[in-house]
Amino acid sequence: MGSTFTLKAKTSLRTSFLTLWKSAESLSSARSLCIRDTKSILNGKQTDKRESRNTEGQTATKNSRQGRADLCNDDVDKNGTRSTLWQRSHLPKSVFAAGTAKRMAGLLKKKASPDYNEKEPQDMKGKMEPPDRPLPPDEWRKLKESFGKPQRFDVQMMTSMFISESELDVAKSLLTFVAMETGTLSYELLLRYLTLCVSGGHDEEVFDVYDIMREIFPSLDTGATTLFIKSFSRTDRWKEAMNLLDEIKKVFTPSPRNYGDVISAAMLHGDTNTAWALYDELLEKGLSPHPETWCVLFTRAEMTEGAAHEAEHHQRLLGILLYMRNNQIYPNKMVANAIKTWFESLSSQKWTGSWTSPRSKGLCGCCGSELESIQLTAEEYQELKEKVIADVIQGRDVFKKTTPEELEHFKEFVRRKPPFDVVVDGLNVANVNRDKTKLSHTLLAVVSELKHQGLTILVLGRKHMLRPSISWDRKNMSLIQQKAHCFFTDNISEDDPFLLYATLHSGYHCRFVSRDLMRDHKACLPDGATRRLFFKWQRGHQLVLDGFVAAGNRVKFQVSRENYDTIVQTTSDSWHIPYDDTEDRSTYEVPQRWLCLTKKP
Repeated sequence: MGSTFTLKAKTSLRTSFLTLWKSAESLSSARSLCIRDTKSILNGKQTDKRESRNTEGQTATKNSRQGRADLCNDDVDKNGTRSTLWQRSHLPKSVFAAGTAKRMAGLLKKKASPDYNEKEPQDMKGKMEPPDRPLPPDEWRKLKESFGKPQRFDVQMMTSMFISESELDVAKSLLTFVAMETGTLSYELLLRYLTLCVSGGHDEEVFDVYDIMREIFPSLDTGATTLFIKSFSRTDRWKEAMNLLDEIKKVFTPSPRNYGDVISAAMLHGDTNTAWALYDELLEKGLSPHPETWCVLFTRAEMTEGAAHEAEHHQRLLGILLYMRNNQIYPNKMVANAIKTWFESLSSQKWTGSWTSPRSKGLCGCCGSELESIQLTAEEYQELKEKVIADVIQGRDVFKKTTPEELEHFKEFVRRKPPFDVVVDGLNVANVNRDKTKLSHTLLAVVSELKHQGLTILVLGRKHMLRPSISWDRKNMSLIQQKAHCFFTDNISEDDPFLLYATLHSGYHCRFVSRDLMRDHKACLPDGATRRLFFKWQRGHQLVLDGFVAAGNRVKFQVSRENYDTIVQTTSDSWHIPYDDTEDRSTYEVPQRWLCLTKKP
């Protein structure tokens, strides 16, 4: 039986495994040797985790520098700016602008450590470097001894080969050495070798590994299956990838990457019905497609045959854009390029695409059309207010945030007061100063700036702030209470629910000051539509301190100057699509660049 199996190890792997299978008395003994290592599938699990990340609410941000078209001149309207709290000509970029979080993190690290720099860490000493040529077994043995005969030498070396993108012959020589030395090849080692083959595009070699692993191991983990799907999908054997996808479905939900690979294969081979069926299945399971999946659907649109089929495909592609709108997803530059190319290729319609940025007054920087307002309608505001109170402020875990008595006491307090113009998270704002002896000084400076603007202020704090201490000066706290309405919660209570309630209760004009971007509270909302409303409202109403509050300097705030909504939007003769042109955007930030598509009459 050993020789029978050897025949199945086709071409390139035959030599590498010949020693192993000749040394085994039978296929069953070889099976037992291999199966004893099936529990060590560490990399397989890691691979699957990387492949199966759900990208809801966000997209991959890989930049494609190809296919750039002529850019529209980005006219920036600089008129009408006023030096007030809400609108100031030299205000810093909004905290929600793409890349702000990464830039701020780098700035804080530099301030914390003068020696900080953003260079990549140096390579670790003693790193296991793979050879640059295939080695015979005796040289592999000497190399292993030179590293002190470490455990898992074979796996570590194969990993280094993957990182270094070594030639396949070098990896094969390692397999031959391990087979001769141990009489077996572990599942994990084969998995690392498989990763090397897939990443290097050695699909014929992948077929050989597939046959061997199928014969020897009773089942494949998700990491191996994902790699096989990826490789098979690039070849004429792509339908076997569909079978592997079906196998995964029996155990759990495949990842968006699994679906995407097979969808791409179906499109490339002209099977658009299968491609769209799998795409619908992906969405039904609550998964968000990978950018590469959208890219292939747009770039292979010309493969549709027949007018009826082409019209259906056209509507499906427009449906992708509406899906991005409804889920507040921003395509990366590669997908945006594919969308632009597809629109401009429509022979029956004359579309023109350009890259641009909106003007300050909410007009497209290219075609001049007005973008959707960031302001909520009265109905949207009321809906948001009710849902925030029900799901965030009260919610199922109300006792973890406060007590029912304290919450009712606060509601009564707010009802007795006039509508506030701004609500301040006192503890959050004070802690912007790293000098803990200056907390009350910092809070007083912020409140004084807001009072200078003639605003009605509510400061939310904790009761311990009223006890004189090195952090909380009695005189400063007294001045704060003279300049603003104040409510101090129990020390175990959360501030944010009170802040949101007071801000929403005071009306649409009211804003709030906090560095907390409310992601946890946004996640408590019941559905995507309400979360989008919350984010839209938040971007227009949250003020964030700009850096540190220094003695003698005027307090400055980061505030969104955008009066347009950053979301995919369309009219009868235009599409405006915000897209990622940076790898620095956090999930709560919005892109600054747009694709403008206009149709000529």
